[in-house]
Amino acid sequence: MSFKRTRLPASAALAALLVQPAAAQDVPGETPASEQGEETPQQQIIVTGTRRTDRTVAESAVPIDVISNEALLNQGSAETNRLLNNLVPSFNFPQPSLTDGTDSLRPATLRGLSPDQVLVLVNGKRRHISSLLNLNGSVGRGSAGVDMNTIPPLAIDRIEVLRDGAASQYGSDAIAGVINIQLKRREGGRAQASYGKYVTTMKGVYDVASVSPTTAGTGDPAIVYETEESRRRDGETWTFATNIGVPVGEAGYFNVTAEYKDRSPTNRSGPDPRRQYAGTGDLRETTIDRINHRFGDGRSQDFNFFLNAGADLGNGFELYQFGSFGQRDGNGAGFFRRPNDARNADWANGGRPYYPDGFLPLIVSDITDVAGVIGIRGTVAGWNLDLSANYGSNRLDYSVENTWNASLGGIVSPRRFYAGGLRSGQTSVNLDVQRPIDLGFGDTSIAAGAEWRNENYKIVAGERTSYEVGPYFFSNSSAPGAQVFPGFAPSTRVDASRDSFAGYVELDTDLTDLLNVQVAGRYEHFSDFGDTINGKLAARLEPVDGIALRGSISTGFRAPGMAQQYFSTVSTNNVAGVGLVEVGTFPVGSPIAVALGSEPLEPEKSLNMGAGLVFTMIPGLSVTVDYYNIKIDDRIVLTENLQGADVVAILRAAGVAGTSGRFFINGVDTRTQGIDVVANYRVPDFGAGRFSLTAGYNRNDTKITDRRTFSGFTADRLFARPESYRLTDGQPSNKLNLGLDWDYEPVGMTLRANRYGSVFLPIGTVNSLAVGKGDAPGDVTLSPKWVVDLEARFRPVPALELAVGANNLLDEYPDRLPVGTIGGFTHSVNNAFLPYSSQSPFGFSGRFLYTRASFDF
Repeated sequence: MSFKRTRLPASAALAALLVQPAAAQDVPGETPASEQGEETPQQQIIVTGTRRTDRTVAESAVPIDVISNEALLNQGSAETNRLLNNLVPSFNFPQPSLTDGTDSLRPATLRGLSPDQVLVLVNGKRRHISSLLNLNGSVGRGSAGVDMNTIPPLAIDRIEVLRDGAASQYGSDAIAGVINIQLKRREGGRAQASYGKYVTTMKGVYDVASVSPTTAGTGDPAIVYETEESRRRDGETWTFATNIGVPVGEAGYFNVTAEYKDRSPTNRSGPDPRRQYAGTGDLRETTIDRINHRFGDGRSQDFNFFLNAGADLGNGFELYQFGSFGQRDGNGAGFFRRPNDARNADWANGGRPYYPDGFLPLIVSDITDVAGVIGIRGTVAGWNLDLSANYGSNRLDYSVENTWNASLGGIVSPRRFYAGGLRSGQTSVNLDVQRPIDLGFGDTSIAAGAEWRNENYKIVAGERTSYEVGPYFFSNSSAPGAQVFPGFAPSTRVDASRDSFAGYVELDTDLTDLLNVQVAGRYEHFSDFGDTINGKLAARLEPVDGIALRGSISTGFRAPGMAQQYFSTVSTNNVAGVGLVEVGTFPVGSPIAVALGSEPLEPEKSLNMGAGLVFTMIPGLSVTVDYYNIKIDDRIVLTENLQGADVVAILRAAGVAGTSGRFFINGVDTRTQGIDVVANYRVPDFGAGRFSLTAGYNRNDTKITDRRTFSGFTADRLFARPESYRLTDGQPSNKLNLGLDWDYEPVGMTLRANRYGSVFLPIGTVNSLAVGKGDAPGDVTLSPKWVVDLEARFRPVPALELAVGANNLLDEYPDRLPVGTIGGFTHSVNNAFLPYSSQSPFGFSGRFLYTRASFDF
């Protein structure tokens, strides 16, 4: 049985989409509430990758994954990024810890590229990026991405993941692909509540049984450990959410979603074996709690609200609006300061410890995310018209708790500080038109549009004591300011904006019944760096019914992020013979950066090529295999901290007071290539319920093909070995998703297994780029791991569903980091109490058990 194409006139299809009632079965492209799971993914009409209104997944000339609402909800997490990590093989969402604000706003990637190289849309409109710039040792270092965890899964009808370059169609950021989140508009509703917690045994970590007091002058205490691995019961998570959809008149819709999440922190740190107190024989050494760090998920309270509405204006026109409000109060921990730590010495009190038993500073993140879109669409003279205005902003305010400013002395310093904040905003106006045209052969669609966009970025200074240099600042003490996160000083304040104007044309035509061709071109002008022109050519050939070949080639770009151009954070050091100087991260236009050789950032430029095979000959089965090759020039990276005698000489010659600095540059060219395999099979009915099988595989390889050098700095100094390998090998080399869904009313089950490939960690102290992967003493490779999730569901009555499940059912952990001297290399003592890598692609929290109750109405 071959798949039969169904075509509608484009204007009729769009009119149906715009003006039909809110009942689910009347909304093309939305999965009907009464028929979820009945339609195969390949039969669904898509709205991403083409502006035609009759294109299905199976007919697409480029690879697209469609994730249903059902697949999102039948899991134990309420975080959209974690859900996609389980369902899309080329999607990666590590869960780092001890990374400042990134603990509360974690980045995700597609096809191993940067978080800011994937474009996120909501209902086809560009979503604003977060204000956070990831800087502290996480995947995506130096980038700012979209916070998709502000979007409740219950608000989502489906997610379309376009795995192909699409800058010529959608503009900046679409190098790796596009994630288009379609919101619900159907009538009806669901209310649900879930509770879960981690019930886990940490691999390779043991609790302390006893401690002998320190007898040697500088030695660590003798510790005896338990024989059984440490057990943890934490991370309690409550989630309450509801979605309600009602009709508005005969053809309108009004759909709202509200969600509240309360997550307690997790802690996967091990005992700290180091000496804690200065005195020899101090008995407190035997009683202090050596689980003194907090390494894992931070505390988080989230409230998210989404609205999606439309009203019939008559004459085929619709007024639509959708928007969101999100509030997240989270915190993450820094490194524990031991009682004998120099950063805990109060020189206003003779150098005695300010916190007698040490302290664990906390970074508190207060995040407010707001977005709104209003538009009108309809048909004018045969053209399908869509005019919209879009605004979004992300606001992040930092506070630091349980800490102090040692330079002020213990009498003056507060223990809680407002450290300042970041602001990111986006405003855009879009006009899109589309219509079918008759070229004398097959069906043809032409689309065109224009966009104006304004982007704004701000840094807000913290309170004075958060960054102040006090009288007890000495050259041999820690930097001044609130410890763990010094506040933004007035010198770092910025309020910068830019505008861009764009126009595009897209032609999608069936040259014959066998061949479809898509051509697109886009011109864009940015006020800060000028013009860019990009194009795309894609084609699909189906020589045999049910077997199709497809391919694409496109150019793309990503405009330099506003944060990459203007972010600044500095600290003041007292350098002998020089005095007080600033060190830190500087904007490219700052005197220090310019003196060291910085230049205005240019856009990243890409060349995307792809080729694939689509197989749909067997009823219920679809298999796609796609190869991709993505060449990116002038990738924007953050330099290493440039320091040394030559740096000081350069800065002095330029009349700049400083000793070091880092800044963003167009530093490397890369090539990423890989393969995606996606298969879906609806098992024929044999009387035991509905079975659906899914499988996905991604293999990805990134290489740095060229590096930039300037001002006499070598490549080793500008972008050294650790960050180079984080870029190329810091994410899984391959990933396999397997899934089984079974539904036999009133019971159902979902079983998923994900295999994450190896991740390379250049832990060794060798920084030379000449030393290959794994050749430096101390290098570590995290081995592949399987993570299995299981959920069982039961409906005692049609409107009520009860579910129990386990994420990471088998309690898998990443490899424990090595401790001590191995092969002549002595690993950091930090590995003793921070036992797992934050680059683990599935986190390091262990088994999560949960239960959920849902009521449909």
